[in-house]
Amino acid sequence: MRKLFLVVLCVLALAVTAMAQGKIESKWTCPKSSENPTLEIGDAPGHSYALAKGTCNATSGASGEKSGAYTEVQELWKNSFKIHGYFNVTLPDGDMVFYTFESSVTDMTKPIAEKWKIVGGTGKHKGIQGSGTCTGNLKDDGSSDWVCSGTSSLGAKPAGAKPKA
Repeated sequence: MRKLFLVVLCVLALAVTAMAQGKIESKWTCPKSSENPTLEIGDAPGHSYALAKGTCNATSGASGEKSGAYTEVQELWKNSFKIHGYFNVTLPDGDMVFYTFESSVTDMTKPIAEKWKIVGGTGKHKGIQGSGTCTGNLKDDGSSDWVCSGTSSLGAKPAGAKPKA
């Protein structure tokens, strides 16, 4: 189940639509995480930290994203999870957009709600900002599906920046 939660990270990869000012709407599918070590805290049964790492594939999105990679930290307490992670999306032109995300889950049978924020980008997307949400469903095989939406904008140019000719 924890591995499925990792997929939530992928949701953050919210298909960085048009990356200029605009609306972000994307769908992602994430296979079971490739890594998921767990460490028992020892203060109470069922309380542990876990790391998760994996990839996701975009199934739809206006900007043509193909893939994303996530890394997250999970705090597990009985049947609830708190997650914080990063999701790095690679765009068709090789530029990247970097997201952070977080969520709290108290019922694994219900869709997972996640909040994300864009924290940076490369190339044409340097200075990008944005935020939004994702909703994810975890599957029995450890995979997950996500639907994400939000907004993004390219930040103001630094003082003294010269316009491109």
